[in-house]
Amino acid sequence: MLRGPRVLLPHGAGYSKTVPTEGSAQAASGLDPAFLLHEGQPLASFHALAHPRQLAQLRALSPRAAARAAVVGDPTLERLLASRGHRDTYRAALGTGARRLIVLTSTWGPESLLRRRPELPAALAAGLPQDEYQLALILHPNEHSRTGSWDLAERLAPALDAGLVLAQPYEEWAAVLIAADAVITDHGSTALYAAAVERPLIAAYDGGQELIPASPMAELLASSPELEYPLRASNIDVALDAQRPATLQALADTAFAESGRVLELLRREMYRLLGLDPPPDAPVARPLPAPRRPAHAPSAFAVRAEAGAGEVRIERFPPNSGRPAHHLAVEHGTASERHSQSAALLFRRVGSEAAAPHSVAWTADGWTQHILGAYPGCRTAAVVLSPSLCLLRTRTGPLLSVEIGPCRDERDRVVRTDPAAVLSAVHVRLGTHPDVPASLSCLIGGRAFEARIAPATGEESDYTF
Repeated sequence: MLRGPRVLLPHGAGYSKTVPTEGSAQAASGLDPAFLLHEGQPLASFHALAHPRQLAQLRALSPRAAARAAVVGDPTLERLLASRGHRDTYRAALGTGARRLIVLTSTWGPESLLRRRPELPAALAAGLPQDEYQLALILHPNEHSRTGSWDLAERLAPALDAGLVLAQPYEEWAAVLIAADAVITDHGSTALYAAAVERPLIAAYDGGQELIPASPMAELLASSPELEYPLRASNIDVALDAQRPATLQALADTAFAESGRVLELLRREMYRLLGLDPPPDAPVARPLPAPRRPAHAPSAFAVRAEAGAGEVRIERFPPNSGRPAHHLAVEHGTASERHSQSAALLFRRVGSEAAAPHSVAWTADGWTQHILGAYPGCRTAAVVLSPSLCLLRTRTGPLLSVEIGPCRDERDRVVRTDPAAVLSAVHVRLGTHPDVPASLSCLIGGRAFEARIAPATGEESDYTF
């Protein structure tokens, strides 16, 4: 059996959450002697701390443990800071686009966000337009272990079906945090990391015995707007607009120290314990790998629509959102047959799967006619060929080509939307006017996308998939 020095490393800004013992110094300081001592003796050969205030608290609780401690900073934060330049890469991997990525973070235990508000992921998914917002959930590793992947998938099924990203507990959670536009949080230490990288916070902690008074986490939650019900986009936007990321970072600075030197300091202490000289080259924090493409993509949408002169505004929600809708748009072959039978718009996305040795392929013309014949309730059938081109047929007209133009955002980036949302806008326009317009302005996710509509060419009609 190998034996060597025992080291307690900093993580989560050091004891931002615990269950204090009544009347003990732990409640005020945030450090629990039970984690540091055994029968009066320090448990570790070295205590690595994230901030000088923790060292002062440790001295007050246990001079013996403090004698074996030093401030080295937080290596997890060091990797987050080293990954900030990869934000666009992470968002591209998640398929976020120009949407706002809202991240829920839940610690473990009975006072955690997911234990107290288990309905919140699904409620947010139902309350936020899917072309304006993307949702992700970061769970504490203990909660992943306690619940298990199968039970988590079952409990989160409505939100996952609506596109919720469930971040994995190793590395991926941190990449998702970098990609985030805002974080809804309980009292877990992930919020401190979010504040340190200047992500706006919305507090969703309902109180209890675990939050340490006067700790950086307590101060951070007190300075953040609270999550308000009903869960509407307007309430989320108001909370985010009231946030000042620079203020949050100043509070996070009270929990983290030695930024830029963490790995050097930690390595020096490790080699000291081993009685060896450290390597001459300076250690460098590795950027986080890109997150995986989300396993679940929404395949059915309750579509709200407002038609005006030459334009149609579209908002899409999960079909179980309970909101009044103009029509149900469904991806055929991916969504349930129940949804397909109820859909007014059925569409299919053409994939890039390798061809089988023996195969049968539909033409776009043949498939759209087949769908309209097989589903009596369907009014429009469409094929998404690419992000910029779709083919569409109604019951009363020929096969049409829909060419979708991008728009530019305030940073002069080229923005594209989900072609299926544009198909809903064209479906609405053709359902209210007998003529086929040459172009249509589709207002989706707060942006205008121009759709040019024309009869499909022979080549387009014969496109096979």
